[in-house]
Parts: sequence; structure tokens; C-alpha cells
Amino acid sequence: MSEVQQLPRLNELAPDFEANTTQGKLKLSDFHGKWVVLFSHPADFTPVCSTEFGSFASKAEEFAKRNVQLIGLSVDGVQAHLAWIRDIEEVFLHKVTFPVIADLDMKVSSLYGMIHPGASSTAAVRSVFIMDDKGIMRAMIYYPMNAGRNISEIIRVIDALQTADQYGVSTPADWTPGQEVVVAPPAQQGAIKTQEEEEAQGYEYKRWYLRFKNL
Repeated sequence: MSEVQQLPRLNELAPDFEANTTQGKLKLSDFHGKWVVLFSHPADFTPVCSTEFGSFASKAEEFAKRNVQLIGLSVDGVQAHLAWIRDIEEVFLHKVTFPVIADLDMKVSSLYGMIHPGASSTAAVRSVFIMDDKGIMRAMIYYPMNAGRNISEIIRVIDALQTADQYGVSTPADWTPGQEVVVAPPAQQGAIKTQEEEEAQGYEYKRWYLRFKNL
């Protein structure tokens, strides 16, 4: 019986790989010290994927400000990628500055669970993997073939993760930078305080387990 491939899991080291790209060979481990967004698309020269690549390219500086390396992927070859990138740059007027993996043998796609036979047995679904600067998998998002991604939401998730790391807090639903964050609830009964005590410490008190504060 063949060994079952262990797919990436949150808060574990992301699987390393080496792959051919539009910028030569790369290893995921080459980017240690940077956050990485690895995203796949079903195929080159397709309409939804083209809009996504145009959006990623237009927001490349925003990712760079957050110390994020973008890496694209599909099962097409390097030559197809290069020709498609030229089209994207002409249509959307933004340079594609990040590498795009040519995953013809589907090794990376299989390693990261991007091939979903129910959607397609020969193309990678729209998936996003966010790794931190230590190579730890922090978020995974999958989309269907016919729904384009919201690139601003990917940036928002990175902001939330980096804020949580820096301040030891969590972020509530729909949070964006500058809004209140969530304080961890007390771990012991004796640590539960009254609303007046919490507000005196600068917290916005809703319940003993739900408190907010400004950073």
C-alpha cells in the first residue's frame, strides 16, 4: 500500500519544494525571513485568472511593504507563462514582478493539495497559502474555478496575522488595521474582573470573555 501524502496543516512547517519558474529555479526555503503567498490558478490565458494576476500585480507594492513574497503557480509551462504575463501587463498596465511556477508534473500542486478531482483532474484549483517568515503555514484559502479571489482580503489576512504576532492579540470579524483588536479572555476564574475594572485598564468591555482595546 502506498504511503498517504501528508498535506500542509496550519501552524506547521510548510513543505519545501524546488520548482522551475518564470524567474529560474527556486526553492521555498530560499525565502526564509520573508512571508510568502503561494497562489495557484487553473490555467494561463483564461479570463478569471487574468483578472486575478492583474490584481496581484497592481498590489505588488502593498505586499512588499508587508515583507511578503508572491509566488504564482499553474500546471502550464514557462513559455506559456511568459506569453500570458506579457498579455496581462499590456491589458492591466502593471508589471508582473513575482515568479510563476511551471508545475507541469504537478509535484507542487499535489504536495499542497491543489488538485481537486471533483473540480478538475488536470488543473490546480484557486488556492492561497500564506506562510510566515519562519516558514510556518498560517492560512489556507480555497476558491472554486468560477469565482475570482479578493486580493485585498488576502492583504487583510496578512495584516491580521502580523498584528496578532506583534501584539499578542486576536482580530474580530471584518477587522482592518486601525480598528480595535480582541483581548484574550481570562484563563482562570480569579482573573475575571468587573466592567469598571476592565474599562479602567482601557478595555471596551462586552462580556468577561469579550473585550476590545485600541493598539
